Amino acid sequence: MPRLRRCLCKKIKFEPNVIYFKPQGVSMRNLEIVNLSMEEIEAYRLRHIDDLEQKNAAEKMGTSQSTYQRLLYSAYEKIADALVKGKAIKIIKHK
Repeated sequence: MPRLRRCLCKKIKFEPNVIYFKPQGVSMRNLEIVNLSMEEIEAYRLRHIDDLEQKNAAEKMGTSQSTYQRLLYSAYEKIADALVKGKAIKIIKHK
């Protein structure tokens, strides 16, 4: 049984309406899925939608700069993997 990971960030303001993204014309059953955590998508959103620098984004998320940077680069790797290799992206919401 997989171990549940605690939330690394105290403040996540983003609540996605859509949690799956996939290549057009390919059935979900034929796709690998890349899972993005809420922390990863929030880090990505703060950098690229809100245009915040690392220090400010980390403060908004209530985490350290090193944790923020780790989340952001993890999001970059996963999003690039999905786009380049034609995989679906699923945003994992916390319960």
